[in-house]
This record gives sequence, C-alpha cells and structure tokens, in this order.
Amino acid sequence: MTDLFSHLALGFSVAFSWQGIWWCFVGVTLGTFVGVLPGIGALAAIALLLPLTFGLEATHALIMLAGIYYGSNYGGSTASILLNLPGTPSSAVTCLEGYPMSQNGRAGVALFITAIASFVGSIIGMIVMGVASPPLAALAMSFSGPDFFSLMVLGLVAASMLTSGSPLRGVAMIGLGLILGLVGRDLHSGLLRFSYGVDELYEGLPLVAVALGIFGLPEIIRNAGKILPRRMKARDITFRSMIPTRDDWQKSRGAMLRGTGLGSFFGALPGTGGLLAAFMSYAMEKRVAKEPGRFGKGAIEGIAGPEAANNAAVQTAFIPTLTLGIPGDVIMAIMMGAMIIHGIQPGAAVITSHPDLFWGLLVSFLIGNFLLLVLNIPLIGLWVRMLSIPYSVLYPFIVAFICIGVYSVNSSVTDLYVLLFFGVLGVVMAYLRFEPAPLVLGLILGPMMEENLRRTLTLHRGDYTIFLTRPISAVFLTVALLIVVLTIWSAYRNRGKADVARESAAE
Repeated sequence: MTDLFSHLALGFSVAFSWQGIWWCFVGVTLGTFVGVLPGIGALAAIALLLPLTFGLEATHALIMLAGIYYGSNYGGSTASILLNLPGTPSSAVTCLEGYPMSQNGRAGVALFITAIASFVGSIIGMIVMGVASPPLAALAMSFSGPDFFSLMVLGLVAASMLTSGSPLRGVAMIGLGLILGLVGRDLHSGLLRFSYGVDELYEGLPLVAVALGIFGLPEIIRNAGKILPRRMKARDITFRSMIPTRDDWQKSRGAMLRGTGLGSFFGALPGTGGLLAAFMSYAMEKRVAKEPGRFGKGAIEGIAGPEAANNAAVQTAFIPTLTLGIPGDVIMAIMMGAMIIHGIQPGAAVITSHPDLFWGLLVSFLIGNFLLLVLNIPLIGLWVRMLSIPYSVLYPFIVAFICIGVYSVNSSVTDLYVLLFFGVLGVVMAYLRFEPAPLVLGLILGPMMEENLRRTLTLHRGDYTIFLTRPISAVFLTVALLIVVLTIWSAYRNRGKADVARESAAE
C-alpha cells in the first residue's frame, strides 16, 4: 500500500506539472473536436498528430495522444445523437437510442447523460488500470518466448472470432495481415524479404500509412458524397433542456455500473476493445429492462450503459499494451509505435523502468476526464455548430492532412504509395464486408510472433511441444481453442434456429 501511494504521488507530480496539464488539455480538446466530426475517428487523429509529439518528452507525448483517444470517444457521441452518424465506430450503438431521443426533443438530456456515463466509466476504468497493471506486469516478467507467442495467438484468435462480421472473414484478414508482416528485413539474416526492390520497406510496411489507408480513406470516401441537412440548432440545446429527470437518473445509474464492468473487462482483452463492449452492454440493458419495448424509441439506459462501457474499455485497453506489449486494438498499436519512437519498449518493464511515464499517464486520465466534462457540457453549443460544416469543405482538407501526416513520419514518398494502395484495398474490403482491424493486428503482431517463435525453436532445438509443456503457454493456447470451439458451436446453433424458423414460416 505504501508503494501504491508513493507511485501515485509520483504520478501527480508528473501529471499536475504545467506541461502535463497543458498537453492533456491539447489532447482532449483535439480529440473532442475530431470525435464530433462524423467519419474521422481517433485513429486518424492520432496518426496525423503523431509527428507533433516527436519533440516532446515521451510522457507528455503519450499523455497528449491518450487525451486524443478518449477525447474522441467522448465527442463521438455528439454526432450520433444529433445526426444519427457515429463520430467513431464505438459510438455507433449510441445512435440506436440517442437519435430517437433527439427527435423527441430530449437531445440535451441524451448529451448530458452521455457525458456523465463517459466520465463514470473512464474513472472506474482508470482505477482498474492502476490496480491491475502492477501485478500483471510482475507476472509478465516471468514470461518467456513460448508464453509471449501463445499470448499473441490468443489475441489474434480473439480478434478474428469476436469480430462483428463473419469469423471466417476475420481469420482470412488475420492471415493476410501475417503475410504482410513478413515484408521487410529478416530478423536473423538481415536480408530483405518481399520488398521487390523497394529499399524503403526494410523496416516493414509503415504502420501509420497502412492504418490511415485502410481505416481513414474508405470512411472519407463513404461519407464525402453525403449531403446532410442541419437537423439541430445550437439554441435548441439549453442548460435547462439538459437536466435529467429523477426517472432518468434511476434508469441510468445501474446501466452505468453494468456497462463499466463490461467495458473494463473487454477493454483489457487483446483483440476486443470498446466496440464489442458497447454492443454487449446495449444487449444486456435490453435483456434486463422491465420494458424492453422502449428500446429503439429513446431508452436512456441504452445510452448510459454503452457509453460507460466504451470509455471504461478505452482506459483498460492500456493494460495489455503497457504491461505485456500486446496492443488490444489498432489505436493501441499506434500508441506502441509512439512509445518505440520515443525510445521506450512497451512491455512488463515499463512500470519498473519508467514509473514516471506509467503513473503520470494514469493520473492524467483523471485530469483529462474532468477537462472533458468542462468541454462537453458547457461548450455543447460549439460542437453543435461544428456539425454544420459542409462535407464538401471538410473532407478535402482531411485528405490533405492525412497525406501530410503520413509523409512527415518518415519523409518518404513510398509511404504515400502505401497509403494509396491500402486506401483502395480498404474500399474493396468495405464493399465485401471484411473487417480491417484483424488485418492490421496481424500486421503488427506478425513480426513479434515470428521473433518469439524462431527464438523458442532455436533454444529448444526445434521442439514444438515446448508450447504445450509450459503451463502459461498451454493456458493461453487452451483459451484460444475454447474461443474457436465456442464460436463454431454458436454459429451452428444459430444456423439451426434459422432453419427451424424458415420451416415454421413455410408451414
């Protein structure tokens, strides 16, 4: 307990310095700004602003990028409620109840409950992170090559099987990502592989260009042709209209706590993240509701639960990234890249080798979430006005900033060609309904898996049974196998129910 208080004191000294507060404010402000605008998201914002952090200390850079991450999740609900357009993928669930509330004249209440639920989920997720990370990091110190390889297998299996689309398509995307991860220098021989004469690819495909190409450009293309009428005016949302009723509070309290529990759990699992937590929270609230018929018509708990789950998952997503060196999602992979650029290797040694970074980042979550309450409730009129910006004006600038951001990372024209290639690939994948996240996770984890696999086989003279004889490795592989079996069984059961339903309809 004494160590915990001393670590928290160190964190407060870092986060409450004027640099810590300033960069936290910059991060959450930019994150809210980007989150409010539909179709952009935290990934594009973090990738674009990553070059701005090159001159900062690692701790301040990570505080700013983290602020962009959870700030965009706060702001993403605004467009969901007012325009029925999710600002971020994880805020898509908010559309289901937030937009009907807006049509019923209760947009102010929906926005207020969203801010409060996001704050509650974030603070509790921050506490979970502070309590769970040190013992997990201590456990990870005992991991060896087989254990890390099996943990990565578990993360990829979870990413492919728990995806919102078809599990088979998720597996296909994982496989393609692993193949793309082979591009670059061989770790043992130093020779270039699959670079086809392009020497700029000696370190592999540039992560920022791939992520922005496969996530950012397709979303921009999909939204650029939409002409949206302005459905809400800033003067329509007053402080009086944002005050919830006693019934709203009663229905929201339990939903916030249940959503926070789900988000804290799924956020800490590699390959899942806030999107799955938000959808599961919504399904749970619909199941436990006394009047499930209200859902889809403006049920307040259908906003409070998913928003709390989403923001709790954002905080706990840092747990596997900082303690195990395993990114839970694509945004955490960008965070890992930022840490590596600043000379810090993510993993179990972060807490012991760089305690100022870990505990300073943790305490900055507290500051950032208080700042977001100030930005989201009193300044709601400003965010509503931003939604009136015409798409024809907005998106050319976004494409230009994406190209500038990608080029500035390595000052390489090759990165722009990579951006264009994966942008086209992303459009094709979206048309064929393939999820891009498993591909990027496969690309990130592929080289790490290869390194641990080859090191393990070299040390144990090619004996593959070491992955099953080591207890920790065997547990990870068993859990991965259980996920596969349960997914197949669930698909078979749902198919059987669908066949019975069709037969009943035919009769």
